[in-house]
Amino acid sequence: MPRHPAVAMLSSALLVAALAPAPTASQAQERLAWSQCQDQPPAWYGSAEAVRVADQVLLYQRRSGGWPKNIDMARALTDAERREVAGAAVDTDSTVDNGATTTQLRFLARVYDATRANRFRAAFESGYDYLLAAQYPNGGWPQFFPLRDDYSRHITFNDDAMVRALEVLRDSAEGGAPFGFVDEPRRARAREAVRRGIALILRAQVRVQGRLTAWCAQHDEVTLAPAKARTYEHPSLSGSESVGILRFLMSIPDPSADVVAAVEAGVAWLRESQLSGIRVERRADDSLPGGFDRVVVRDQAAPPIWARFYEIGTNRPIFSGRDSIIRDEMAAIEHERRVNYAWYGYWPADLLARDYPEWKKRH
Repeated sequence: MPRHPAVAMLSSALLVAALAPAPTASQAQERLAWSQCQDQPPAWYGSAEAVRVADQVLLYQRRSGGWPKNIDMARALTDAERREVAGAAVDTDSTVDNGATTTQLRFLARVYDATRANRFRAAFESGYDYLLAAQYPNGGWPQFFPLRDDYSRHITFNDDAMVRALEVLRDSAEGGAPFGFVDEPRRARAREAVRRGIALILRAQVRVQGRLTAWCAQHDEVTLAPAKARTYEHPSLSGSESVGILRFLMSIPDPSADVVAAVEAGVAWLRESQLSGIRVERRADDSLPGGFDRVVVRDQAAPPIWARFYEIGTNRPIFSGRDSIIRDEMAAIEHERRVNYAWYGYWPADLLARDYPEWKKRH
């Protein structure tokens, strides 16, 4: 049976990417990191360097259409590394976590818009179809797709994974640059995916004693109840992920009454949950691994800060180490988790000071 033209084009694109010569050391020194490739002037996306990075993005693309996470896809590879990456195309580690897949889609759209090289469009369409296929019928996204038999099956708001997916589909469905090339059938599917995603967000917003509050970092994919992820990530209300969700809801041009109510309730919860008179300090300590610790100190002049997680019902900040025991203070968990996880932050500050007042004027 003959292959679909898009599949054949993508296979050819992967071959081009795999066979492209490795860069010289002097060329590699001039190159950008993957994170820097996301925000360059429009003309740059038609440059030889952008094309080189895009071909490498194709090399990392899995046969599922998605991409793995936590990889600098702009880093120059040796010939041996290129062969290894090409061989991993069959891996089932495609994800929307940590910006994976959504970041690659935005980058490829910019490069295709600038170059009109068909291999980039084919790779984009394969990734786009993957993103649509990964959505649950109820409107949520798991962390990994194909699905795994662990907490990653939960609907994942953690680190804005679902919000990023919705934003790519929303922007492309609207047809603005650089997504003008996306065909109407895909735009229609994207519009429906966004509609279902918004409905899911509204249904998942946690009620406490009948009152809407915020969201957990992950919700059960069937019941939508707040769910546990890693040992130190308990069912809770999130002072971080709720901000990304609210910003997405605020971006809806003509919000329904339910969307407005969700925003108002979420903002009210953020205001009630701010913590005053403390700040987190990185403190040198040669007796500890890495030579430092993170401690909470009293400071009445400190700006409001938020905890990452709040207990549902009491709204008290909670902390947990790899032993999965919930504690009242960051100091009570082991050093490794204390210094390698964002237990406190200022995530809602700009939303409350700027974004929400501007939204309120419009609605």
